[in-house]
Amino acid sequence: MVLPDALTRFFEAEQSGDIDVLTSAFCDNATVRDEGATHRGREQVRRWWLDAKQKYGHTARPISVEDDGDARCVLSTVHGDFPNSPVRLHFRFVLETGKILELEIGA
Repeated sequence: MVLPDALTRFFEAEQSGDIDVLTSAFCDNATVRDEGATHRGREQVRRWWLDAKQKYGHTARPISVEDDGDARCVLSTVHGDFPNSPVRLHFRFVLETGKILELEIGA
């Protein structure tokens, strides 16, 4: 499976816990939608991810990727400290200038 560089960095950071690598994959004006909340801008994305890591201790590993018009949909296995772990979740990424502009996480 071949992922764009920004998505590769995102999933590598998911494994390593490196917040700097993760945030470098996002545009300054990025938007993340997860668990019913929207996080705007790189600083809110940073806080969202750190809070989620502390709460769930999760990791995500990509299984497959599909193009969906202007987006890349990555099916991932997510392990963590939550009921029914592991689960499979869809990560829908929209890229701009080689970085993540939008990310929506859902079932």
